[in-house]
Amino acid sequence: MPEISEQDYSQKKLQQVNEALGSGMFVYVRKLLQHMPAYDLALILESSTTKSRPVLWQLIDPDFHGEVLEELNEEVRKGILKSMQPEKLAAVAEGMDVDDLAEVLRTLPDAVFKQVLNSMDSQDRSRVEAALSYEEDTAGGIMNTDTITLRPDVSVDVVLRYLRLKGELPESTDSFYVVNRDNRFIGAVSLAALVTAKANVIIKTLINAEIEAVQADMHEQDVAQLFERHDWFSAPVIDEEGHLLGRITIDDVVDIIRENAEHSMMSMAGLDDEADTFAPVIKSTKQRSLWLGVNLITALLAVAVTSMFEGVFQQLAILAVLNSLVPSMGGVAGNQTLTLVIRGMALGHVGGSNARALLNKEVAIGFLNGIIWAVLIASVVAIWKQDLMLGGVIAFAMLMNMTAAGLAGVAIPLLLKRMNIDPALAGSVIITTVTDVVGIFAFLGTATLFLV
Repeated sequence: MPEISEQDYSQKKLQQVNEALGSGMFVYVRKLLQHMPAYDLALILESSTTKSRPVLWQLIDPDFHGEVLEELNEEVRKGILKSMQPEKLAAVAEGMDVDDLAEVLRTLPDAVFKQVLNSMDSQDRSRVEAALSYEEDTAGGIMNTDTITLRPDVSVDVVLRYLRLKGELPESTDSFYVVNRDNRFIGAVSLAALVTAKANVIIKTLINAEIEAVQADMHEQDVAQLFERHDWFSAPVIDEEGHLLGRITIDDVVDIIRENAEHSMMSMAGLDDEADTFAPVIKSTKQRSLWLGVNLITALLAVAVTSMFEGVFQQLAILAVLNSLVPSMGGVAGNQTLTLVIRGMALGHVGGSNARALLNKEVAIGFLNGIIWAVLIASVVAIWKQDLMLGGVIAFAMLMNMTAAGLAGVAIPLLLKRMNIDPALAGSVIITTVTDVVGIFAFLGTATLFLV
């Protein structure tokens, strides 16, 4: 019997829940939800309509509310939080990690935010406020404060006795952080080194020099790259004076990588990476209208260039038939280069030191592709219409536009990055406009000179 895929399994569960809800079988739905992990519960909520979500939320065991909120995307989470009283939010917050709680609180209105903070005890409040003092896309904004610290001059036996008295370790603990009396970070000792060392060994002799501390104001993408480069499972976070603030674990980094991937994919279409798939029609329409308006302006620019050659169309109708061919090929080539460059920038492969080399490479590729496809398409057109000059015109336009596509595909994202504009958001529209305008102008302008 073939194994069912994870996606098919999730859809089967969703179908069961929806059918039971539609039949009013709320007790059965509650039992179904009780056996699901937090990630699946979040997936059920995100995959349900906005009308079904409040009912489902009430049927989920309140003990799991915090874990489910951590897994929800921002838009869906906002809708759930609106229906919750501040006292209930404070109760849910007790079991949440500090970084996840800080992310949840950032989405609340100011009045509710203050009520939730006031409902917490002083220790939880101070931990959350410390996390909220940093930007959400920095190491300080995503760190956890649940760390175990050690003194460098104590023995392994003392530490192990302390850990036995404590009874449990924070989740995803692979290292303990060594600090001095002022809480300044000295180094890290791995859990493996600690439990395999002799009882009389001093902690400072077990410090792993390869584990570096991360500055609290470091951008989360830089943090993710450090984890990838060093194969870290966790990393300590320090402030400017070297005081230990908390730690970042691999699960936080996985979330960053996933969010960056979603952001790049959704931004290409002008959508928010936290967009709710089942958001209300009016809300979704408003979100998409702005991007469609921008696209309309760029399309009108291409139309304006085409209208300059209206007289040429009247004399040679075949130009109207072939007019979309050159811009289309250039647009595909340009977006190929754009995607490659944006990926390289995200991975840290592309910067000021090698931008010129990449530009030269992509222009050369565009020129070579231009020659290949110019010869091919020109041959087809010349044989089809028995007109060598028409074939030559489209060949020249194709060569120019493919070369321009390679140039623009590198230059545009680099320029947008320098202007602090997300290349994934604006790059695709701009490069499509460039290839449309260059392609139309090159084709119709050359046709005007040699065919009319």
